[in-house]
Formats: sequence, structure tokens, C-alpha cells
Amino acid sequence: MELERAGGGFLSGTQLAQQLGVSRNAVWKAVQTLQKEGVPMQAVSNRGYAIPPAKAGLSAPGIYGHLADPKRYFLHVHDTVTSTNTLLRELAQQDAPEGTVVLANAQTAGRGRCGRVFYSPCRSGIYMSLLLRPKLPVEETLFITAAAAVSVADAIDAAAGVRTRIKWVNDIYLQERKVCGILTEGALDLENGMLRYAVLGIGINIAPPEDGFPPELSGIAGSLFPDGQVPEGFADKLAAGVLSAFDARYRALPSHDFLTRYRDQSMLTGRQVTVVQGEREQKALVLGIDDACRLQVRYPDGSEAALSSGEVRIRPHLGEK
Repeated sequence: MELERAGGGFLSGTQLAQQLGVSRNAVWKAVQTLQKEGVPMQAVSNRGYAIPPAKAGLSAPGIYGHLADPKRYFLHVHDTVTSTNTLLRELAQQDAPEGTVVLANAQTAGRGRCGRVFYSPCRSGIYMSLLLRPKLPVEETLFITAAAAVSVADAIDAAAGVRTRIKWVNDIYLQERKVCGILTEGALDLENGMLRYAVLGIGINIAPPEDGFPPELSGIAGSLFPDGQVPEGFADKLAAGVLSAFDARYRALPSHDFLTRYRDQSMLTGRQVTVVQGEREQKALVLGIDDACRLQVRYPDGSEAALSSGEVRIRPHLGEK
């Protein structure tokens, strides 16, 4: 863990021994064991030990190296998992601390809203889940998702040099294509109505899948680098950027300061949409987002509503057919 947090840099045997509270000989034996297990440890005379960042996909050393405060996080990086949210919920039930993060290069059973499958092919995206233990009533969970949406959008814009938009409540779009989905799940304390924990799941499409998107997603999904030319180390940089951006907003969550930015980045205000609530679908005009992060809409009959749940499907801009 200490070497991963060094972000590929070297730590001497003495430094590791002091940080871990063991002898230098114990450090040397541990390094030998890790090397036999296939961990790419580097051992250089007069420099110490290092774990080099991976060149492709996600790596704990690479992510730690981009974090301003790496000790706030406990990273679990995998090549393939069923679902990062599922894995992290299991860790949460084992009393894992806030700041535990599960990341993967692929998911075999990724989940989206409303029980949908979240398409997560190998090494074409970032799939990550962050454990939170907020002191919040369950009805304020929506603010976590909204703050995350702003954080992810800002992190993508900074890392990729693009301009993303937010589709209420949990999707990030680039040039009218969905490039990111966010799913917040949690456990409720029935005695006080407060969250025991929340799992914030984020999936970002970095490059097109090798075999392309499946037919049902081909007209909806997009990626940050449509040509597939992803800069080396980009996944690690973006994952760290998302964590850092969200950390700042999470600390200030009660102030709801992120709402101004959320409204500015909304792609729905002034647009015609289809509101889906259960089996019912209605056309509506989006008026804006209120202070409770609800979507304000006006229906054709002139009635208005503030939506805290449900789904909206994008229709053409006003004046378009």
C-alpha cells in the first residue's frame, strides 16, 4: 500500500521499515514474496523499491500519484469484477472505512438505474465505486448524486479538454452522447431514517469498445476519445481527478454550493423531454432545477411539477422536429 501511494516513486528499505513498523529484513522478505507472486516490484541499489504505474488501464500507483491527499483513500484496483458497486457494498458491510474505492477495467455485471445493465467492456472505460458514510437523511441522497455529476463533469473537462453537460440527474453527455453514468446506492438505518452508508458508482466511457457498442446503445453512448487514441496514463489521471473534485464538494455538501454549477451545466433547461414514471410517459418542457435538486417541468396542459425521481428522455430542441 505504501509503495502504491508513492505513485511509482522509490521508497528506501529504511523508510518502508519505519512506516510499517517492521525491520528492514522483513521489508526485503516481503518484496521477495511479492515478486514471486507476480507483482512488478523494482529494487534498485541506493534508491529502494518501487511499483511502476501500469501503462494501460487503471493502476493504484498511478492513481495515488495524481491525488493531492492520497491518505484519504483506500484503493482496490481490479482488472475485471462483476460490479464495483456490488463489491464495495460487501466491503461496506464489513465496516470498510469511508474513502474505500473499488476500481476496475471491466465489469461483467455492471448496473445502471432502474435495474438496467451498464455496458462495461474491457479497457474502454473507468468503472469505480466510492464508499461514503455521510450523516444525511435518506431523502438527501439526491444531493450526493448531483454533486458527483458536477465533479465528474469538471474532472472530464479538465483532463480531456472537452465541454460536457449534465442530464438530470445522473448522466454526463458529450456532444449529445452519453459518456458517463452515475448510480448511488445505500443502506438505511431504520431507527433514525439516516444513511448507514452510500456507495457512489461511476462509469466513464473513455474509448469505443473494440467491437463497438451494442445496437441498443449505438445511438446513445459515446466516448471521450472516439478515435481510440487515449493518452498514456489518462485513466489514472481522470480517476484521481474525479475523486479530488468530488472530495471538495462532498466536504461542503450541506451548503449545496454545487447547485449553481449543476444548473449551469444542465443540458435539459429549455428543452422538450419525455417524462417516464413507471408505465406512464408524458411530454414536458424543462423549466429548470430547484433548490432541492428536483427537475421542474411544465406539461402541455399548463400544469407544473417538480420531479425527484423517474426518468427523462431527451427530445429535439425547441423549434426542431
